[in-house]
Amino acid sequence: MIAPATGALIHKLKGLAPRVAMVLGSGLGSLVDAVDDAIRIPYADLPGFPHSGVSGHAGEVVAGYLSGKPVLMLAGRAHYYEMGDAAVMRPVMAALADLGIEMLVLTNAAGSVRHDLAPGSVMLIDDHINYSGLNPLIGEASDQRFVGMTAAYDKKLKDAFVIAAGEVGEKLPMGVYMWFSGPSFETPAEIRMARTLGADAVGMSTVPEVILARFFGLRVAACSVITNYGAGMTGAELSHEETKDVAPKGGARLQKIIRALVREIG
Repeated sequence: MIAPATGALIHKLKGLAPRVAMVLGSGLGSLVDAVDDAIRIPYADLPGFPHSGVSGHAGEVVAGYLSGKPVLMLAGRAHYYEMGDAAVMRPVMAALADLGIEMLVLTNAAGSVRHDLAPGSVMLIDDHINYSGLNPLIGEASDQRFVGMTAAYDKKLKDAFVIAAGEVGEKLPMGVYMWFSGPSFETPAEIRMARTLGADAVGMSTVPEVILARFFGLRVAACSVITNYGAGMTGAELSHEETKDVAPKGGARLQKIIRALVREIG
């Protein structure tokens, strides 16, 4: 079944056929300014695309060339906590698959649960924990809903990320991302639990998109920009303002890595 937005995207892309797509989280929105020959399409012009109400998420598709390679960027995402729907990004992932996108790079802002993973750093997601218990495939009638997640994060793409980071002189530690539903931040007890369960960072996005992307057959890689230490680690209260303030610092480092990554995989 063709996604509702597919026809509109094909028409507006005017023959551009990227194989790499990216979802830009908090702090990465400025990456769209590096796209050459950019085609900008507001989500509002694409049937089924969700409208994010989170500040710092532009809500547009930007397609063109990055590092000389064709790419498609999603500047902003919709979150479960905005609409109470874990499958809110399903129309987007379906349209990407229809377009022939093969590789999806997801980015987000996250909180660290490790003292050696400081705000401003970047973490390559090696695996995740779906602590929310929610799943975007609930209600899917076909047997495709039983998606294997053993290798949810593609090894070759992770290796390419590490190579790209090395090329631009950036450290890129790997870690486990734990998804909390949000929108409230975690408690100190929940951060201690996350650490005990093996998480390295916590956040409110990405995991549903990974599940949907694998459902649609896309290869996935993901990175977190660390914007803060988790609750109780410093004694300070957390805020979305802190996330927006710190995200561009780590975002600048991730942008350098992504440019090199696109040269590697594009």
